[in-house]
Amino acid sequence: MWKSKFYIATEKDILEGRASDVYFSRSEGIVKTSPEERVVVEITLSSSDSWVTFTGLDEVLNLMEGKPIDLWAIPEGSIIPSRDNLGRPIPFLVMEGKYSDLMVYETAILGMLCQSTGISTESTRVFLECYPREFFSFGIRRMHPAISPMIDRAAYIGGASGVSGILGAEAIGLSPVGTMPHSIAILLGEERAWKFIDDNFPKGSRTLLIDTFGDEKIKAIEAADMFPDIDYIRLDTHSTRRGNFPAIVREIRWELDLRGHKDIKIMVSGGIKKEQIRDLKDAGADSFGIGTSIASGKTQDFAMDIVQVGEMPISKKGKYSGRKDVLKCQDCGTVLIVPFGESHDCHGIPMESILVKFINDGVIKERISTNKARDRCISTAMHMLEGSH
Repeated sequence: MWKSKFYIATEKDILEGRASDVYFSRSEGIVKTSPEERVVVEITLSSSDSWVTFTGLDEVLNLMEGKPIDLWAIPEGSIIPSRDNLGRPIPFLVMEGKYSDLMVYETAILGMLCQSTGISTESTRVFLECYPREFFSFGIRRMHPAISPMIDRAAYIGGASGVSGILGAEAIGLSPVGTMPHSIAILLGEERAWKFIDDNFPKGSRTLLIDTFGDEKIKAIEAADMFPDIDYIRLDTHSTRRGNFPAIVREIRWELDLRGHKDIKIMVSGGIKKEQIRDLKDAGADSFGIGTSIASGKTQDFAMDIVQVGEMPISKKGKYSGRKDVLKCQDCGTVLIVPFGESHDCHGIPMESILVKFINDGVIKERISTNKARDRCISTAMHMLEGSH
């Protein structure tokens, strides 16, 4: 009988392998009673998306710490294609050990990688559309609160400049960002709410929400005239009232500039999708609050498969058997998978392995900080932007 107040797995459940599909635990007995050889398993993407921003690894390391296994992976924050340059699926993570020490964790491992990578990938796609404007992750209210830190962390690594969640910000070592809710304007009246923001929020983040009741242009002018030193006015206009949203932004920008408020920036939020960002940016939006579209980023379809038993390469049909390495040319970016131990040149330059050994016999040997993962992602994204021009 279920006794918890919330329908979530606890840390204890996950660490004990109970957050698992039942067929693994039901098969565990026969695996343990049979002569066991060490196996190599790898995690690849079943889908063929052009690229993903890989995240979720840090949780996997925490899960597998102390287990008698070895683990190699592509570092978090890496923007990596799902297939190598010859169309073969890339191993994002490789583990070696007895299958009985791995099997009950497969479900949890895949869930950690699939959802986090989906969110961070969508966040990077939003970053590419927003640049050089910044955006913030506002999406945790659309998902179960138990996973809000994971959502914000993945969005931040993928390119968000900040996050709204208290727990998410704590997880990544930042202060949470926020403007003002419509409810405060309803309870206090807009002018009192605006004054509270102007008096109490730190310089650089003073943002007045101006569309609770009145026309966006009139209220933007009113707020700017009353509080000329604010940093942003924010539009969170309901979809039934938007009409042509970029045209509203363009009109407000004109009116603010005309009245000497060129330093006041415009922030937009409220169900904005990445397909709308370019038009809003061109219209004069300076900053974006992106929620649902990032938090519900398409879950990436990772799969975990045995590719070697003992020294024998073996896999199910549709998979590539044998332990592999992932090589990358640091000059042109070409990515190739090769049988483990083989080398390969590109343009006469030796390609480098991008699989890092993170766990050695259960001991975590290396970690990648959240900020370092984000820096890796942003660096690659900037190269992508440069290449698109």
